[in-house]
Amino acid sequence: MPKFDWYEFFAGGGMARLGLGRFWRCLLANEWRPEKAATYVERFGSDKRELIVSDVADLHPGDLPGHAHLAWASFPCQDLSLAGPGAGLTGRRSGAFLPFWDLMERLAGEGRPPWIVVLENVVGTLTSRGGADFANLMHTICGSGYRAGALVIDAAQFLPQSRPRLFIIAVRKELPIPERLRSDAAPPGWRRPIPPALAADWVWWELPDPDALVPPLSSLIEDRPLGVRWHTPQQTARLLSLMSARNLQKVVEAQAAGVRTIGTVYRRMRTGPDGRRIQRAEVRFDGVAGCLRTPAGGSSRQIVLEILNGNVHSRLLSAGEAARLMGVDPERYPIPQSYSEAYHLFGDGVVVPVVAHLERHILRPLARAAALLGAQALQLAI
Repeated sequence: MPKFDWYEFFAGGGMARLGLGRFWRCLLANEWRPEKAATYVERFGSDKRELIVSDVADLHPGDLPGHAHLAWASFPCQDLSLAGPGAGLTGRRSGAFLPFWDLMERLAGEGRPPWIVVLENVVGTLTSRGGADFANLMHTICGSGYRAGALVIDAAQFLPQSRPRLFIIAVRKELPIPERLRSDAAPPGWRRPIPPALAADWVWWELPDPDALVPPLSSLIEDRPLGVRWHTPQQTARLLSLMSARNLQKVVEAQAAGVRTIGTVYRRMRTGPDGRRIQRAEVRFDGVAGCLRTPAGGSSRQIVLEILNGNVHSRLLSAGEAARLMGVDPERYPIPQSYSEAYHLFGDGVVVPVVAHLERHILRPLARAAALLGAQALQLAI
């Protein structure tokens, strides 16, 4: 089977590339952080010449070879995240969407716009600045010759990590969309109204639920973690002292169960009874890890809490465990030696099996339709 061509923007460590798999050929990858780019090159081969390390604003259409079936862009989320500064698409980081889309429009001006564009970001994109950012995104996309729709997919459907993400899938208006890929109604749980002006170009995508079993969190946790050490009893006691009565009760109940239990903890700033901001440690024992986040802007790193024989042990989540929670095999992936770089890499990434699910059920069928349309156009030209 011939491969479909694609461009990868904000490539990070190449997790979208891992998810797309063997049916796709990357014509160009772009990443601005040299540390992530080094990991990308090491994973996909030092002879690969498609990676350009630069700000997306410095790219030109001449840097992008061919006519791609797909452009994938996991653009920065910091200004759209509920935990971020709330600057939206005008922010320094998330505003990188604008030069990216300008590049897509310049490709269209040359007669070679990508047939499909996927934008991946945090769910906060839907509500950023009262929904204005999402509406502007969709107006921009649809005003450039695309039809588009959005999906919210939680990684917890595939892996034991709570990580809901927004995926906007846009298709050129001249490309017929196979009927089996479209739905007549919004997916369950969708709560955002569609701006009336977008109704004609909006697509409700039909995406089946995954059929694979989600592995238990304990199966991804290392018995002998690499790169991190178990906390001292004093450090664990300090962590427990930051818990509210409700969270401490969860620990007590796990101790009483009499079996090895794995939980995860994040330290967060909360408002205390007196109105002051205080640090709290919040634990969950539901078999799902909290969402991996980059350790920037005050965000804490995730902590593993183990209850064994009634004793409580704690330590940081290891880089290998973070990789598994993203669907990356740490035995086949060059994890950075720096813990901070590794955690940043995975906290910024896209979950591999989520991409694979989209690829199988929506992107590959759309790429086949685009390839067929392109072949028909070529035949007519001949």
